[in-house]
Amino acid sequence: MENKKNGVKIGLAIGAAVLALVTAAFGFSLPGMGKFEKVKPANGVVTIPVAKVSDGNAHFYRISDGGKDLAFFIVKGSDGQLHTAFDACDVCFKEKKGYEQAGDQMKCKNCNQKFAINRIGAASGGGCNPSYLPAKVDAKSVTISVADLKTGGRFF
Repeated sequence: MENKKNGVKIGLAIGAAVLALVTAAFGFSLPGMGKFEKVKPANGVVTIPVAKVSDGNAHFYRISDGGKDLAFFIVKGSDGQLHTAFDACDVCFKEKKGYEQAGDQMKCKNCNQKFAINRIGAASGGGCNPSYLPAKVDAKSVTISVADLKTGGRFF
């Protein structure tokens, strides 16, 4: 009788663990539940409202291009500027780990190097720096050309 009760408890524990894993996996496949928000280009550009990315938090996006997902982020620095970069670098991109925000820095999730958000841009290329992604920013939107996104295809 005791063995039967233990068997039921173990079965329930295993079932609960499997259910939790399935729920987590399913949740991350839903829009807004994973690290990346999938965006679709229109007329050769991706447009993201400035209001959506002006909170000081890194916002991660991806587009699909020929079966390949191209990932990037937009983050507002303490300098008041929006900074755009691929979620990859020239050195660690093969590990496909990307970056995460650590306060006013972006941290490479492979080598743990940190880079000041305010310095992300055209002048900070090379090494483990977030690979710069050109963007046009006006009062209402951040616009990134699909052609510029495709230049980062080798990272992904």
